[in-house]
Amino acid sequence: MDFNNNKNICHRTTVDAAKARYTTIDIAGHKRSYDELRGSTDATSVLADITNRSNFRRPQIRDSYYPPLKASAIQNAEDFSCAAEYSQRKNLALTPNPISKPLLELSHPSYGLPQGLIGNFSSIGIKSIYPWQSDCLLRSGALGGQNLVYSAPTGGGKSLVADILMLKTVIENPEKKALLVLPYVALVQEKLRWLRRVVDGVTKNVDVSSRREQQPSLWRKRGDEDSVRVMGIFGGSRSQFTWADTDIAICTIEKANSLVNAAIDDCSVSKLGVVVIDELHFINDEYRGYILELMATKLLSLEQNVQLIGMSATLQNAETLAKWLNNAKFYISKYRPVPIEEHLVFDNAVYPASSSSRFYKTATQLSVQSQTQARPQPCRKILPSSSKQLKNPLINSVVSLANETARAGFGALVFCSSRSGCERDASLISQVLPRIEETDRAIMEKRRDLVNDLRSTSTGLDHVLERIIPLGVAFHHAGLTIEERDLIATAYDEGVIKVIVATCSLAAGINLPARRVILHGARMGSDLIGPSMLRQMRGRAGRKGKDEIGETYLCCQKSDLEAVAELMEAEIPNVESCLLPGKRERALLEVIATKLATSVESIDDYMKKTLLYQTIDHGELADMVKFTLDELKQTGLVQEDGASTFQATLLGEAIVMSSLTPEDGLFIHRELKKALQAFVMDGEMHVLYTFTPMQAPSATVNWQVFRQEMEGLDDSDLRVLNFVGLKPQVINKMAQGASMKETTPEEIEKARIYKRFYAALQLRDLCNEMPIHAVSRKYDLPRGAVQNLSQTCHGFATGMIKFCQRMDWGALVAVLDHYSDRLKAGAKSDLLALAEVTYIKSRTARVFWDNGYKTLGAIAAAHVNDLVPILLMAQPKKLKLDSHDEQKYHEKLLKKAEVISQSANRIWERQIQVEIDEE
Repeated sequence: MDFNNNKNICHRTTVDAAKARYTTIDIAGHKRSYDELRGSTDATSVLADITNRSNFRRPQIRDSYYPPLKASAIQNAEDFSCAAEYSQRKNLALTPNPISKPLLELSHPSYGLPQGLIGNFSSIGIKSIYPWQSDCLLRSGALGGQNLVYSAPTGGGKSLVADILMLKTVIENPEKKALLVLPYVALVQEKLRWLRRVVDGVTKNVDVSSRREQQPSLWRKRGDEDSVRVMGIFGGSRSQFTWADTDIAICTIEKANSLVNAAIDDCSVSKLGVVVIDELHFINDEYRGYILELMATKLLSLEQNVQLIGMSATLQNAETLAKWLNNAKFYISKYRPVPIEEHLVFDNAVYPASSSSRFYKTATQLSVQSQTQARPQPCRKILPSSSKQLKNPLINSVVSLANETARAGFGALVFCSSRSGCERDASLISQVLPRIEETDRAIMEKRRDLVNDLRSTSTGLDHVLERIIPLGVAFHHAGLTIEERDLIATAYDEGVIKVIVATCSLAAGINLPARRVILHGARMGSDLIGPSMLRQMRGRAGRKGKDEIGETYLCCQKSDLEAVAELMEAEIPNVESCLLPGKRERALLEVIATKLATSVESIDDYMKKTLLYQTIDHGELADMVKFTLDELKQTGLVQEDGASTFQATLLGEAIVMSSLTPEDGLFIHRELKKALQAFVMDGEMHVLYTFTPMQAPSATVNWQVFRQEMEGLDDSDLRVLNFVGLKPQVINKMAQGASMKETTPEEIEKARIYKRFYAALQLRDLCNEMPIHAVSRKYDLPRGAVQNLSQTCHGFATGMIKFCQRMDWGALVAVLDHYSDRLKAGAKSDLLALAEVTYIKSRTARVFWDNGYKTLGAIAAAHVNDLVPILLMAQPKKLKLDSHDEQKYHEKLLKKAEVISQSANRIWERQIQVEIDEE
């Protein structure tokens, strides 16, 4: 054995090995002759022969995929007929078809749909409807304008019923408008794309003769007045809404309520023909449900004959809801076009659970450690894994089931409790799926295209997605940007991605059905999910037209078995009013401000139209109304004259116009009143603080980052910090580990100011052209959260401007309006014109400016090939791609450049036309 120089060390260390191979002798300045260089045979020479290019080899880009793992095999139990075999084809009772029942044809005269609309439905695969849909349309009276409440399982086709009713209304009555209310922005965007395909080329039944009798107009018609126009309206959307520009408005709950308020205020509510409330059970939501009830109650109080349609997959008390909606007809369907098999997975064993009672019984028997009671027999067994990463039976089950699904050629949807859990599970699943060389070339080409599409977004390519997408796996959660989520969802729907791992919120946030739904536990964060959420997740199993059957696997650990058993047996809760104390103030303030009810009698009639009236003692409700009116008067939002007539004050009207709650409106009023006394104009921080929403999306504050940012503030920003009431010593104390108290109302308001200022710092960076991915990294936040802040601020900024306008604070309106444009562009003032062009925002706009494209005309006149290098420079990071991927990536950028050129030319031509008209 070789001994080291140190007598106490009897082995050779890695440091010694390194010293033997390399030298630390300084040879700088010591030249060798050319002959010595050419004749050197030293294998460890650090100088390469730069004159010999014949043997040059381009370095290969190493695949950065996770190392492969072997998934556990899944075996059928002996003497147990397992119905979940992919090779099995079930003999199912056939649904009646249009041949045996002509009423199932969309072209049947009973529905009165135009041929163009029928053709569009047919082109996207809808040539007939289900029997329950036909019964619901024809027997409920909804085709004649009757209010309707109906329920059908997820994937049962409930949306089509509402679509037919909406489209029929706006086509047959060109002056009438339709409003579709959805709970999430993602659903609004998805529905917007789908409905625009459906109405493409469809025209309304316009009386041409009456149009000829109208007075000639000096303004040229746009040309699409007779077409069915669809618009999406949500927080962050840049659409300037007017009823004249649309026929069907698809909105989030808050935007829909604002539109109804505005329509009542300007007396245009008579144009509303039909209002559809999707996910009607959302009235139960603790935070937003009451707004949905307010909107519906206002429409019920009007004598305008507006048809109300409510639908949901989870309605336990449809009859009560129908009674509330002016004695609407209600229809309950249990039909699912694709049957579902349900299973419970525990300790590497799969147990059948065809009904909730059987599921409860199975889970209960498994959770009881009894020697006398027989344990249920599994139908399949998942073999233990030899891999260290898959030793946990719960993780092993999830990975093995997803692997089996993907290798059989089907899609799997895995639900996890957290974002980090999503990424972890997605990485593990990718390690057991077929490697690149085992995958079909056409599929691999599409996956590379997806990677390039993600790489070309403004935020760049996520490093985890870069590793797992080539293997057919992706994750989907709120930490991703909207563009990333859309690309991943589309790829999954097209079969390019085989497995998506998502948070539980995806179940209600977007429509992504799968052959197999796998639940990694039954929790959202640390809390157990509710019965409605569980049903929605399980309801994603089975895709009509793609799968003959759907499967759900609820994988859980022993500590959750009893809770899961109770969850499966639990009834879906009734939909009840959320007009709780603290929210009734807004209900009465809005109805008084819009002059829908201004006397004690009319307010009493209005409250009788609420859902709350259906479920509470009427005497108790009258006392609540009186107490709430007194509170509104005390806070100065409502005033009463001698004749017991109520009127909203200027402040009350401003709060309603800006879509704020009374509590938030009073807080904003106090903040803006202080700003009017000493608004800090030599910087931008005060304006951006004003634009930051009350409930900033990033509620968690990294106090170390906050302290670091505070230390970098200039004199102007420090004045803002002190002016709004923040103390540097408190921030320093919090950064050292202290906690902020939020028990009393004063402490809660103070904490809100600190959180709001912290979000304003992020907004400042976004407005100064810092890309979303850089802001995300700086504040240790998900990219999606930063984008959500930016979009939420757009809508909040509009509300602040309306607030100031109603309060007649003209100077403040001018300042806020200017910064509102900067907020939308994510850039400084000199780039606002460029930021109007599609794909040119924030840092990209600055790169164009720095490279000589400083006007719209310059971009419009440029050749698309000249724009590609600019786009390449604007990418978040330098890329290392092989030649094939590099070519594909440049093709993507070229297409993007073509869109930019077309957008710039359209805007440029419009500006030139305006200048010509002015001359």
